[in-house]
Amino acid sequence: MNQNGVHQDTICALASANGIGAIALIRISGPRALELMKDCFAKNLENATTHTLHFGNFTSKEGVLIDEVLVSVFHEGKSFTGEASVEISCHASHYIQQQIIQTLLTCGCRLADPGEFTMRAFLNGKMDLSQAEAVADLIASQSKNAHDIALKQLRGGFSNELKDLREKLIHFASLVELELDFAEEDVEFADRTELRTLVDEVILYLNRLSRSFELGNAIKNGVPVAIVGAPNTGKSTLLNQLLGEERAIVSNIAGTTRDVIEETLNIDGILFRLIDTAGIREGAEEIEAMGIERSREKIRQAKVVLCMGEATHPENLAKVKDWSKTIQAAHPDKKVFLIANKADLGDTNSDSDVLYISAKLGTGIDQLKMRLVESVIGDFNMADETIVSNVRHYDALQRTIFSLEKAQRDLEENVTADFIAMDIRQAMYDLGSITGDISTDDLLGNIFSKFCIGK
Repeated sequence: MNQNGVHQDTICALASANGIGAIALIRISGPRALELMKDCFAKNLENATTHTLHFGNFTSKEGVLIDEVLVSVFHEGKSFTGEASVEISCHASHYIQQQIIQTLLTCGCRLADPGEFTMRAFLNGKMDLSQAEAVADLIASQSKNAHDIALKQLRGGFSNELKDLREKLIHFASLVELELDFAEEDVEFADRTELRTLVDEVILYLNRLSRSFELGNAIKNGVPVAIVGAPNTGKSTLLNQLLGEERAIVSNIAGTTRDVIEETLNIDGILFRLIDTAGIREGAEEIEAMGIERSREKIRQAKVVLCMGEATHPENLAKVKDWSKTIQAAHPDKKVFLIANKADLGDTNSDSDVLYISAKLGTGIDQLKMRLVESVIGDFNMADETIVSNVRHYDALQRTIFSLEKAQRDLEENVTADFIAMDIRQAMYDLGSITGDISTDDLLGNIFSKFCIGK
């Protein structure tokens, strides 16, 4: 990279998944991307039109045929990275992939660092930092909602909202700064009432964004749901019913489930990680007791806990209800549902706080799924609202809110303009760190080092 931040070297890497398959993609980016292909490709690409495909032989520098390939050409300013780029589609033999990359290295390429293509896209102004991070989230998305959140962020939805907020703060900060220049003349350029209203509105909006992180994080990583209760209450039957397959062994013998069983379930685009735990009871023998202890650990880790009792045994259900209240009191951040199983054999009208189901027949399962989704989404509108799913963004929002709340207090107490200006400047800095308007080499290195090579 030169003193102006422009990359002078040309990089290459495998951009598709490593392994044997039909097709693999090898990406090249940098000022010599088109030029160096003349040493190994059958056609001269230096005068090729951008966004064109070229079929031909790829050879070593010594002229030994490696593969027949399809080459995509992208000119500077019109590629993902903003640099001249070439993408080589070859047969996905491990040997062919390695031979092509080795040839490119001998022709003058350097092997790309993790995330270097996306980092170059950011440095070349093709996307901001939050959009660059959305690339990794989009690749890792495992559900519709995770995909939608990442795609909205990649297309700049989140960035545009933050940009509008930051511009409003910049406007007022500049007026406050102007007052400082005329401090001796006691001139007031910024309307304190209007500034207070703006700060109040921004804090309200940022608090909403910040609160969405719990939802975004759950969607991004999956929601752990622990199914707990006494032995033989139907926990494994419920797991099988939710999954639509016989995943767990079901038996009338108490203590059949001796270890934790985990499976994933996608409901309305949200990934739930269902955890079938060993039945909790006193007097269990050694191996079963180990499973029970793991069950307690999973309860601590879960975001949602389904406490199961039997509709056929009111005294058992009352005990489980007390147990669910104990869990909720100890873990107020968790969603705890009381489930009465075997409703086809017992009373289903005794308690409105209880969800009555029949895990065996499937009765009440749709209602349970609906409650699971509602427990995650809450009052957020997934279609229209921005959902924060990145912990770095969440931390930056929290710091921004802290600075603005300090400015809010200063305004109420009629503190001098220099302190208010300091708070607003800090808020703008933290808000700008999300999109990369404010960034450091250490920050960029930490973010892009987590990307896979080739992206």
